[in-house]
Amino acid sequence: MKSAVETLNPTRVRLSIEVPFEELKDSLDAAYKKINQQVTVKGFRKGKIPARVIDQRFGRGAVLEEAVNDALPKFYTEAVNEAEIDVLGQPEVDITELKDGETLNFTAEVDVRPAIEIPDYSGIEVEVDAVEVSDEDVDKAVTELRERFASTSPVERAAEDGDVITIDLEAKVEGEVLEDGVASGVSYTIGSGELLDGIDDAVKGLEAGGEATFTSELKGGSAAGKEAEVTVKVTQVAARELPELDDEFAQLASEFDTLDELKADSRKRLENMKQYDQATQAQERVLEKLLELVEVPVPEKLLEDEINTRKHNLEHHQLGQMGLDLEKYLEIQGKTAEEFDTETKEAAVKGIKTQFVLDELVKREKLNVNQEELTEHLMRRAASSGMSPDQFAQAVVEGGQVPLLVGEVARGKALAVVVEAATVKDTNGEVVDLEDDEDETAAAPAEDASAASEDAPAEAEEKTEG
Repeated sequence: MKSAVETLNPTRVRLSIEVPFEELKDSLDAAYKKINQQVTVKGFRKGKIPARVIDQRFGRGAVLEEAVNDALPKFYTEAVNEAEIDVLGQPEVDITELKDGETLNFTAEVDVRPAIEIPDYSGIEVEVDAVEVSDEDVDKAVTELRERFASTSPVERAAEDGDVITIDLEAKVEGEVLEDGVASGVSYTIGSGELLDGIDDAVKGLEAGGEATFTSELKGGSAAGKEAEVTVKVTQVAARELPELDDEFAQLASEFDTLDELKADSRKRLENMKQYDQATQAQERVLEKLLELVEVPVPEKLLEDEINTRKHNLEHHQLGQMGLDLEKYLEIQGKTAEEFDTETKEAAVKGIKTQFVLDELVKREKLNVNQEELTEHLMRRAASSGMSPDQFAQAVVEGGQVPLLVGEVARGKALAVVVEAATVKDTNGEVVDLEDDEDETAAAPAEDASAASEDAPAEAEEKTEG
């Protein structure tokens, strides 16, 4: 076999492959054997029909077609390995010449991973939010904790903001009561915004037994997105009572003996959260700067596939779970279809470029992923998916997705190398030391590294395997 490579553009090549006919012998033998098992000829036992009889009865062309279909993948793979090219997706194959007993010539056009030059990135500088926790932040956190331990007691008065009311609901669309539009004994905290728009104004001022009707757009169910006439009846009004803010409350709500200790712990927790957010912000902004430094051609077919995958996942998975279609989603977002298409394309381009750049860094820096790192990453992904680690691991192995997880971890490590070399300052002008947060924040950039979303890396990676 002989092969030659022609570069069509930075992301696509054409392989021209010449195969001497004698190298098709194994595939021809396999073709005759397969046809032998599928046909019957009077006078011959099944599987014992001579090749010359098969040629006479069914045509030599049928045998050649079967043999070529069997041989093409093998010769294509040999040519790819010989040329040492990193292919993306499936090739477009064209048989240019097939002479029985002489030669098989074919071409294969395929997208390839572009050659990328990573420039010096040590000069990258980014600014992030400062880690500042105010007394008001601490008071808010403690108040939220108090609300979790609030008690309620029925009152004989009109409902007010903050009260917990028990209500019955009935929704009508175009005068017809919806099958799934009736609910009884629903508990609702006035002002929480957890039910329907307009319900707070409708129920405030009502006592137990009071009733009101209002118009609202339904958020879910069979008539999601439609205007409905909603009747609400209050069956009970209960006032919420917060526990006293003292040492006794600290002992009730935490492992601490005093309110001061509880507040100090709340401050520390808020600081840790803001440090995590700061580290994630630094990684995202360093990544943006890195992408600005590197010229990355994007294969058209890979981009098209990535855009289609993103749209499919949004329409058939995310929106489906919310009872929305794309048209309603765009209306809620205040976007046109053209704006949505533009944003989807930009996100897909960024995801592909990010993966290419970080994969090149993995190769250049000779970064490896050990078992402990992979296991930690698997645990994080399992937690975010809502599956147990064992269930997630089983799904990953059965789906052949282990290399995808390895790639995510490796890209996260590559981004960490760039962040370590960059200068990160907060809004106060202070240099930020991210070393203490590296372990905790490594997962986020690994997933952001492929397409700024958790599910996208696997999608992008899956398309880049030849």
